[in-house]
Amino acid sequence: MGSNDFITLFFLVAAVLIFLQLRSVLGRRTGNEKPPRDLYTPRDAAGPESPDAGKVVTLPRRDASSEEDDRFAAIDAFAPAGTALNESLREINKADASFDPKEFVNGARMAYEMIVMAFADGDRKTLKNLLSREVYDGFDAAITDRESKGETVKSTFVGIDKTEITSAEIKATEVQITVRIVSQLISATYDKADKLIDGDAENVAEVNDLWTFARDTRSRDPNWKLVATESEHE
Repeated sequence: MGSNDFITLFFLVAAVLIFLQLRSVLGRRTGNEKPPRDLYTPRDAAGPESPDAGKVVTLPRRDASSEEDDRFAAIDAFAPAGTALNESLREINKADASFDPKEFVNGARMAYEMIVMAFADGDRKTLKNLLSREVYDGFDAAITDRESKGETVKSTFVGIDKTEITSAEIKATEVQITVRIVSQLISATYDKADKLIDGDAENVAEVNDLWTFARDTRSRDPNWKLVATESEHE
């Protein structure tokens, strides 16, 4: 046998041995193999179907009264259920689902301080954004009269002791809410010669006000405006 024949026989034997080795490792196909698993298919989708597959689990539906109770939960926590105020606030919430009495009171407190200080400072720009046209005209006239006399007001806002909603109603599409506010304020008015003519520059005075805020439920503007003021004397 020549050297070329020997080399050919050697490679043939090596090829057979490699084939047999691969077959033992990879196995033989019989036609009954499972299809290759799609690695991108969720595990549940690739697994066998559950005996309960196709069945729909229906969660218990909440009745209308339960949904209504949840909707008015914030109002019931603010004003006792069954009271006239509670019923009025519920009607407001029906007209404006975003209405929350606690948030409203917090906003009224902030607006009260801003308005009181803006009036003392003669800040018409701030007042115009917070007051209705009628109330603004009254505040503007008072500021103008004060300015014409050369008078100035020096005020220090100490704080608010109490804020409570006394009444609420809907007139057409406008919501009106009246708030009783008890505040602590130091206020003194001076003439053009810087002489004290009203108030007290040192002592804190308790002020009791009834302010009514309003908002049109059709408006996209979420802000309320002061539409009426009244001083309450106890």
